[in-house]
Amino acid sequence: MSAIGISGLSKTYRGGTRALDRVSLTVEAGEMVALIGASGSGKSTLIRHISGLVPADKNSGSCKIVVDGAIVQEGGRISRNIATARTDIGVIFQQFNLVPRLSVLNNVLAGLLGRMPVLRGVLGLFRKEESQLAMQALDRVGIAHTARQRASTLSGGQQQRAAIARTLVQGARVILADEPIASLDPASAKRVMGILSQINKEDGITVLVSLHQVEYARRYCKRTIAMRDGQVVFDGPSRELTTQFLRDIYGEASEELVLPDADDFGTEPMTATA
Repeated sequence: MSAIGISGLSKTYRGGTRALDRVSLTVEAGEMVALIGASGSGKSTLIRHISGLVPADKNSGSCKIVVDGAIVQEGGRISRNIATARTDIGVIFQQFNLVPRLSVLNNVLAGLLGRMPVLRGVLGLFRKEESQLAMQALDRVGIAHTARQRASTLSGGQQQRAAIARTLVQGARVILADEPIASLDPASAKRVMGILSQINKEDGITVLVSLHQVEYARRYCKRTIAMRDGQVVFDGPSRELTTQFLRDIYGEASEELVLPDADDFGTEPMTATA
């Protein structure tokens, strides 16, 4: 069964800028797939459409996006049942999207809001077993000791791990990670990618992760989808993404995608406790 199915997706902004151009792709359940491309290639726009945050062009009648069996949008219209569909979609952003003044534990518990009565969620009335679930998630990502701290006191890498823990508490079956390591130092970036890989392998959660450097795609994802000018220009094994191949696809823009120390990047994934 496909976890993500996209057909005929196009998005045009004011002024005629074509952000997505007839994108069609499928991600199978349990896959961890990298989405790469230079700045402006359409990666983030694609993720926003998959999560139902942005509607496609209304004149693209054949457009349809299905995630975990639920229609997210069709024909340029967001599904009326999008709130239900989103309970199974965990979205991780570059800037973490935590509430700075709240504790780390409460930020993680926010993952339950889509599955509990509105009044109890607004009042923050979480049950003991729900708090235990959140603590288990924090332990899995290696930051259980920060549970009572304000989110603002955490490092960038720790905040991103808290965001991942929130998706675990949410019970997401599909995780969409939009450049989750772009703001992190190399060690934190490897740790976050290692955690996503570990969750994918151990829980069977489908992961689509947008990346700016191809080294992370090669190391953590068997399959990579490469975008350029709103179109898919490559969809295949990550091992085929050699530096020369990237130059052929992107030209000078390929320099954005290759780390200067690529040869020293290493091959062993880093886990939560590394």
